[in-house]
Amino acid sequence: MSGRMKEKSHKLEALLWSVALPGFGQILNKKYLKGILLFLLEILVNVQGNFNEVILLSFHGEIEAAIQQTNYHWIMFYPCLYFFAMWDAYKDAGGGKKPYSSLPFVFSAYFVAVGTIYSSRLTLFGLLLGPIWLPILSVIPGLLLGFLLQWILRKKLIT
Repeated sequence: MSGRMKEKSHKLEALLWSVALPGFGQILNKKYLKGILLFLLEILVNVQGNFNEVILLSFHGEIEAAIQQTNYHWIMFYPCLYFFAMWDAYKDAGGGKKPYSSLPFVFSAYFVAVGTIYSSRLTLFGLLLGPIWLPILSVIPGLLLGFLLQWILRKKLIT
């Protein structure tokens, strides 16, 4: 495997470990203090927000019960923590060197937070998606807008 391919592989690996659990990408990058701090913050928000129970209920289709179990005051921290951990692990692994590379992560965090805010009331096609499925779907417009703004801003810098 060439050096360039190993670098790309490491960036992706760090990003994917952070997707699995915030802090793991930082630990992989040998940023132990930062990794442990993000991991502990994830546990704190997860436990205080009752997140695992909400995930289980949502996956079983019990959306109303998931809404009742959600502590929105704590869950609102999760999108920013989650996407920051992904961005930071990717950046520390050597990614994100081009201008505005953080925008897809930033806008995803924002849209997921907004999706979380409206998840107890907003329906799509008559379905109440709740505090897991609506925020997950909110990643899509966040990524699209982030990549679009990244592209526009880079074009403006070049010309």
